[in-house]
Amino acid sequence: MNVEKLYSRAEKQYEYKNYDEALKLIDKIKRYEPSFRKAYFLEGGIWLKLNNPVKERDALKETPSMFDLKNPNEWSLATTILSTLATATANLGLNEEAMKIFRMVAEYSVKENINLNALDSAIYIGSYTENCSATDLKALYDKYKKYLVDIKPYPKKFYSHEKIRVGFMSADFYRHPALHWSWALFTNLDKNSFEKCYYSNVETPDELTEYLRSNADIWQDIKDLTDEAAAKLIRDDEIDILFDLSGHTKGNRLPVAAYRPASVQISGIGYINSTGLDCFDYFLSDIYCAGNEAAMNEYFTEKIIKLPHSHICYELRANIEPADYPPCVRNGYVTFGSFNQFRKITDSILSTWKKILDAVPDSRLILKHKIFDTEDGKKFVIERLKNFNFDLARVDMRGFSPSWLVEYGDVDIALDTFPYTGGVTTCEALYMGVPVISLYGDRHGTRFGLSILSNVGLAELAVDSYDEYINRAVALASDWELLAILRKNLRGMMEKSPLMDSANYTREVQDAFIKILR
Repeated sequence: MNVEKLYSRAEKQYEYKNYDEALKLIDKIKRYEPSFRKAYFLEGGIWLKLNNPVKERDALKETPSMFDLKNPNEWSLATTILSTLATATANLGLNEEAMKIFRMVAEYSVKENINLNALDSAIYIGSYTENCSATDLKALYDKYKKYLVDIKPYPKKFYSHEKIRVGFMSADFYRHPALHWSWALFTNLDKNSFEKCYYSNVETPDELTEYLRSNADIWQDIKDLTDEAAAKLIRDDEIDILFDLSGHTKGNRLPVAAYRPASVQISGIGYINSTGLDCFDYFLSDIYCAGNEAAMNEYFTEKIIKLPHSHICYELRANIEPADYPPCVRNGYVTFGSFNQFRKITDSILSTWKKILDAVPDSRLILKHKIFDTEDGKKFVIERLKNFNFDLARVDMRGFSPSWLVEYGDVDIALDTFPYTGGVTTCEALYMGVPVISLYGDRHGTRFGLSILSNVGLAELAVDSYDEYINRAVALASDWELLAILRKNLRGMMEKSPLMDSANYTREVQDAFIKILR
């Protein structure tokens, strides 16, 4: 049996989206030659396409033992496969395990064939990981910077433009959650004082991409350009402030910024923590997220800009009214809920939610995420819940639906995740009249809930310990009158708050732009 020929046939079936046929061929390969590693990788890719992270991880989890990592010739394929395994592992909320694999990838990545995405992912997953310290992140930043050492930055240059040219660089100029934060800035920036320039790494443009393009002073697609070529474009456009909105998220072009093509360079909004790179001068934050300056300095290489209210401005493109009353009125019991990404749900948070359910008689918990779209995903989550002795009859697991905002009508109180808190999800809950209990710590990314709730006027719902998180949730669950008042008034509170005051928000950011350029 020619395994390579079988594999080629399986690849063809994969390309034609005949996944069942491809899986049959892969099964033959594995039975005939169990150590044929590319077959496992292809199988993982099929389950990724089918949105089944459980089967994807199962397909790949034995592959680390198939590599001789003392042999440099093995490193290229190993890092590719291990990166995929780590991502699938993280998608299941197994972040400590994912971090270990990503660190292995970072260790064995070869410079001439480096996949910086693996390091990006390791740094990003650190935001999800409760025990990831400033020292741990610095070690990852240092590895990342090693791959930028051959880049020769442009000499710093300032211009005398009539208007300040702000270059926004991102992979997310399309219908992406990050646009909820940045839309006000893109659409309200003062045309008399600023020029908007976009450096787009968007993979698949949509109608929002085209809208931004049509309103840009300069629009440059950099997806197919090398980092050096993209940096030259920015330099030739004489950009005063380059604002990276992606950080270490998918599709970022951080190496472009390493050339220092703009006079001043900042990061923020689309990413919750430091880039860890010296090429950024500033990071946009606010007085709540920035917190204690000494603590922040441990985690940041950039100088932090503290806006006086919120460093994000929430915009929702939906006209759906909140339910008239909290569901406890009709149900006779309180329903808690979390619509956050499942990868944000740590063991510590699950343990805390179990204590809340125990303390509130007859209460229920709704978990909503696409992981519940498959039976494998449901079984995986059920096993995790069993580890904490959840009464499964009190947990409602819901998959993805286009009507997710309407489903907040089934939730009395939303429970935030930690250490990676909700952002857009928290705003959506509040906008639909559902109060949110949030936990915060020293890290910048843990304080989004604190910032959002403080700006809306509900700072007392953000707490700094698990015990207080439980106490606040239990206390709120006992006050149905307050839940009814919040259901009726939360949207108005949001709309009148700094969180949705796009005009004032834009002025504050513009003032910051002028200050840092000077």
